[in-house]
Amino acid sequence: MSLRRRTSVAAVAALLLGVTGAAHADSRIGEAVLVQKEVQRIAGASASPINVGDGVVRNETVRTGADSAARLVMIDSTNLSLSANATLTLDRTVFNDETSYRDIAIRLGTGAFRFVTGHSEKAAYKINTPLATIGVRGTILDIRSRRGETMVVLQEGASRVCTLTFQCLELTQPGDTAIITATGNGRSAIRKTSNPSWSFAATCTSTSGLCTVTDLASTAPPQDFTGILCGR
Repeated sequence: MSLRRRTSVAAVAALLLGVTGAAHADSRIGEAVLVQKEVQRIAGASASPINVGDGVVRNETVRTGADSAARLVMIDSTNLSLSANATLTLDRTVFNDETSYRDIAIRLGTGAFRFVTGHSEKAAYKINTPLATIGVRGTILDIRSRRGETMVVLQEGASRVCTLTFQCLELTQPGDTAIITATGNGRSAIRKTSNPSWSFAATCTSTSGLCTVTDLASTAPPQDFTGILCGR
């Protein structure tokens, strides 16, 4: 092959790679299957409403307003439920194939959440709060993040919860709970209990369909969750 032809092929390949990379970066990684009242996507200084069936993309922040709630389903059937006044950011996603992730990081701001793992390898999931990092192993977790405290309640499966300074606890039985509290000067303390004072269950009860688990929302039509019994 001549030098000129090799250069042309390389240029075309680079162009295609750039287009593919841009499309992949903007591709939807999940969608909203339940929206109650005010739910918005935040990108920089702009905000726009999210409706049922709308896609969500990487590096996007989702925020719920007062008396609002939402449930998102990722392409691997991970279900994320948000209470009122909650924020989360889909921080990082690396696709393994069309229905699973090699790496997915979710950053929780303030609020209450239920997290149900999907079909990806469990080591792919990383959940972060301002005070904790949370690893999962086939898990249903209730997480409450507020100023100075993160609470992680295991409902099913197992989880490893660590402070930002790598003090860690293993949650292995339903009801096992890690409570991380800020102690000042960038430090925090972690303790374990089997008698949590909170769970996401009350939020499930108040919003029908919020804790129903949906499989592969990206391939299913929008569903009417009116009257569906909440919880799992």
